[in-house]
Amino acid sequence: MHYYRYSNAEVSCWYKYLLFSYNIVFWLAGVVFLGVGLWAWSEKGVLSDLTKVTRMHGIDPVVLVLMVGVVMFTLGFAGCVGALRENICLLNFFCSAIVLIFFLELAVAVLAFLFQDWVRDRFREFFESNIRSYRDDIDLQNLIDSLQKANQCCGAYGPEDWDLNVYFNCSGASYSREKCGVPFSCCVPGPRGESQKVVNTQCGYDVRTQLKSKWDESIFTKGCIQALEGWLPRNIYIVAGVFIAISLLQIFGIFLARTLISDIEAVKAGHHF
Repeated sequence: MHYYRYSNAEVSCWYKYLLFSYNIVFWLAGVVFLGVGLWAWSEKGVLSDLTKVTRMHGIDPVVLVLMVGVVMFTLGFAGCVGALRENICLLNFFCSAIVLIFFLELAVAVLAFLFQDWVRDRFREFFESNIRSYRDDIDLQNLIDSLQKANQCCGAYGPEDWDLNVYFNCSGASYSREKCGVPFSCCVPGPRGESQKVVNTQCGYDVRTQLKSKWDESIFTKGCIQALEGWLPRNIYIVAGVFIAISLLQIFGIFLARTLISDIEAVKAGHHF
């Protein structure tokens, strides 16, 4: 497509459709995230009663999925339409939002490095809050189980953190069969990886009624905070690589948007002249 309107300046079709292609991926990804999130909420009956979200003490993972979906959908839509319609307002919105997200990510990374004790305390509070709500939401339950199995850990600082959950609490007058136990995701796999095919969901029952010296024979005794602190140094290059890749994608999007905005402004200036 060639622009015959102005002789001195024109909008680059290359940048225009490259920016459109860049954003259509984010827009479609946003649609997928929103679709998955809304489907998950419909399965849990949240769409018919939104107060279920506020009644949870922990965090519903679906909320995070929907938030990411809304951001990606909005930015992708603004970028696509802004590029096709050569709309400076939408392009400025897209560019400003990407710049803001980029600096927020950078600030979080720097602050997390400088204030590690504060981050550790916040993560502990977050994990303990979700332990309390473990049985309240199936998605939260699956998230915690996946975290504990992947990192071979149990609780925030150890298995005793599961006393925070009413079903696993050792003290009190609980009649739960899970009393003084831990979730199955805390269990050490058998010698042949028996949990790979058939999951024994009762493997953590009554474990904490035994002597602490015997816990490590059947369950993980390391807390998930310690496990994550050990995981990060071992995978620092992977984490850094992912962060750099995301940053480069964002910088590339900012470059395309600013270049297209400059072309449009040059065309308008030539037209008014």
